[in-house]
Amino acid sequence: MENATNQPVIQRGQRWSKNTVDGFRMLGRIKVGVIPLPLYAVIALIVYAAAITERLPNDLLGGFAVIMILGILLSDLGAKLPLLKHIGGPAILSLMVPSLMVFWNMFSPSAMGAVHTLMKTSNFLYFYIACLVTGSILGMDRKMLMNGIVKIFAPIIIGSIAAVVVGMVVGMAFGYSAYHTFFFIIIPIISGGIGEGILPLSISYGMVLGKDSAVFVSQFIPAAIIGNIVAIIGAGVLKRLAEKKPKTSGNGRLLKLEKGEGELAPVNLGQSVSFPLMGGGLLLACTFFIVGKLLEPYLHIPGPILMILAAALIKCIQIMPNTLEQGSFHLYKCITASLTWPLMVGLGILYVPLDSVIGILTVPYAITCASVVVALIVTGYFTGKWIHMYPVEAALVTSCRGGLGGTGDVAILSASNRMELMPFAQIATRIGGAGTVILATLLLQLWS
Repeated sequence: MENATNQPVIQRGQRWSKNTVDGFRMLGRIKVGVIPLPLYAVIALIVYAAAITERLPNDLLGGFAVIMILGILLSDLGAKLPLLKHIGGPAILSLMVPSLMVFWNMFSPSAMGAVHTLMKTSNFLYFYIACLVTGSILGMDRKMLMNGIVKIFAPIIIGSIAAVVVGMVVGMAFGYSAYHTFFFIIIPIISGGIGEGILPLSISYGMVLGKDSAVFVSQFIPAAIIGNIVAIIGAGVLKRLAEKKPKTSGNGRLLKLEKGEGELAPVNLGQSVSFPLMGGGLLLACTFFIVGKLLEPYLHIPGPILMILAAALIKCIQIMPNTLEQGSFHLYKCITASLTWPLMVGLGILYVPLDSVIGILTVPYAITCASVVVALIVTGYFTGKWIHMYPVEAALVTSCRGGLGGTGDVAILSASNRMELMPFAQIATRIGGAGTVILATLLLQLWS
């Protein structure tokens, strides 16, 4: 009798146990990025507990833990949410959500310190850019590289002129003076980012106008951030356009060349991944970056541009062993696949200060900023088509003129899934930005 009474209880227990196991198995099939949901939750709780108890290491390990746990989640959401997935959702969420979290003071001091150590003390952004530039250049078709570097200046220059004209018309239509529209809205957007553009620009303005440069930084940053957001959305729209009209895009290739000439070097595509060769590629990336820093004081050219030129020269004269080109290319593919969205989180935390935007943001101001970037994109598209480039890729490179320097290049190209364009984007940002700062300073002297 007792066994008969206990039997239903045992059966219910077995069913509950089986349902629980099945439930965990179903949860395990749900993934955040590439990580099963239960495991992701455990990792996130560990990182969160370390952050709020001030036990998070203030080094690369702690910094990577913070940006990767957020980057994996936000990029996954951005790729799945209905509207965002069509306009660069992963890049937008990975960049803007962390920035909002900083604005709302949601990060603990230890988390902020670890990210600061990773991004600024260890210079993770330039590590990422060096790996991308070296790998994409050494893995690129030689003829495409040489022709691309020469031709890309056409859409950059024409796009910049169009951006100034359109921005002036829109700004003045909203009641801004020509002086304010040009020097305080348009120029900051196309100056090449905060570190390489806005800061030297503010110093130049301060010297010409006899004011403290800090006064101008707070006026420049909002325009640059709004321009960067519009450029990211534009990159997502261009990606969508390329999917609907494949003939407008080279899927990362800039030039329309003869059959077989526009592809990546066969040695990079046909060989299996070799981890020791990827280590060699890492050394090459570091070396090219150091070459740029070494020559910068003597040639008075920005280090990242010298890095690009050095890598392009080595590629053009064909003295790099194919095996090391292969290693650099595979390292570039690994870095872009695994670290792009975490990097965006770090950039959002430290390089996108929303508090500077809130105080100055109005609808006319935002529309004026947006018109500058839209003009860059549209002009770049049609200029690229005119000079036998793929219009989508030409528009993307030109739109980088409206981004936040290296930060913007990463965000814009990742939103379009075309990181192969990084060397050309860097040219647009660095050379275009430096030229803008010099020209704006000279014009301000004449205008004042």
